[in-house]
Amino acid sequence: MKILKVWDGEYPWDVRTEKVCRALTGAGHQVHMVARNRDCRILREELEECTVHRMPPFRAMGKLVDAASQFPAFFNPRWIGLMKRVGRSEGAEVILVRDLPLAPTAIHVGRRLGIPVILDMAENYPAMIRDLWTTESTKPGDFLVRNPRAVEAVERWTMERIDHILVVVEESRDRLVDELGVPRDRVTVVGNTPSAERLDGYADTEASPTRPSQGEGGPIRLIYLGLLEEARGVGAVIEAVGLCRDRGIPVDFTIIGDGRAAPRFEALARERSLDGSQDGSQVKFLGFVPYQEALPLLAESDVGVIPHLANESWNTTIPNKLFDYMAAGVAVLTSEARPAQRVVHSTGCGLSFQGGDPESAAHAIEHLWREGGTGEMGRRGRAAIREEFNWERDGERLLEVMERMSAAAAPNP
Repeated sequence: MKILKVWDGEYPWDVRTEKVCRALTGAGHQVHMVARNRDCRILREELEECTVHRMPPFRAMGKLVDAASQFPAFFNPRWIGLMKRVGRSEGAEVILVRDLPLAPTAIHVGRRLGIPVILDMAENYPAMIRDLWTTESTKPGDFLVRNPRAVEAVERWTMERIDHILVVVEESRDRLVDELGVPRDRVTVVGNTPSAERLDGYADTEASPTRPSQGEGGPIRLIYLGLLEEARGVGAVIEAVGLCRDRGIPVDFTIIGDGRAAPRFEALARERSLDGSQDGSQVKFLGFVPYQEALPLLAESDVGVIPHLANESWNTTIPNKLFDYMAAGVAVLTSEARPAQRVVHSTGCGLSFQGGDPESAAHAIEHLWREGGTGEMGRRGRAAIREEFNWERDGERLLEVMERMSAAAAPNP
């Protein structure tokens, strides 16, 4: 089958997009991806996982205007033209579009080409947009292109017309079925899981011993990997590290990533004297680290943190970092966001706390420091990756959907 993959950013790189493309290519499908091109890269590039068709730049417009004109809005004629042109020239038989912004465009192009359209819904997009507004993380122009009411209307329109939907977690599927009336047989869960082969890279951590911090006064080592935004709750964990320090519990907290809230979090660490200026607990900011370079750093820690606020957005999606922590063999400390908490509790790979509450986070950290058990939690997490939460299983579900789409001679009328 020839698949037109629609990715609304630059490529490379995105971890889920690469996994999806590799699974499809490995099964014998041809994947042709359309992508943004703000960096003016070559227009066509042959990669192992797919052929990338990048948007031709309008150099005469200037770099800033050209980049703005590539914004992934469903009404953007540049995206419509790119998708139609590549779809026709490569003989696409199905469109696989990532996330909501370009889903209506994909539906429009799919109807013109007479082929079905699948939406890979990595997150609850309307809820994510509401988060940006409630946390004051909006930018000029967001009222037009990221208006929560408009996004909700686009989602409802899309759900009525899309041929199939991939979601990353059961809670997202249930929202579509129960709240938006999508037939259950049109939704398939394809998780954000790593390959079981990832475990081989952490073989030396399989028998991770009880940490010296337990009873010997050493610090418990926390790590966070991901974007730095208010709704991700990192500030509450920084506050919790300060509370632990005041109670004589040493904590080293390493933060990998960047984002809009990074300056505020760094200032908070300085205000709490957690920037290394005093002895004891500290918070270290490593900034952006390429994904493949960040993964080995996880195994050097005791606990991976997922502090995301338990709002509608994080109650209906699940972060990649949960499974990255589990594969690395570290314990997981998560907020009560439903999908992550469900996995952590069902596998016994960690503890949960109330997101946004420094006291609750400090209590959980103190429990892990005093009671120990992080090594055993880490081993349970690795076992769960090997047995259940791995891309080999999720990739099979993806391929089953593509086979059903291939068998369907035409999209829904």
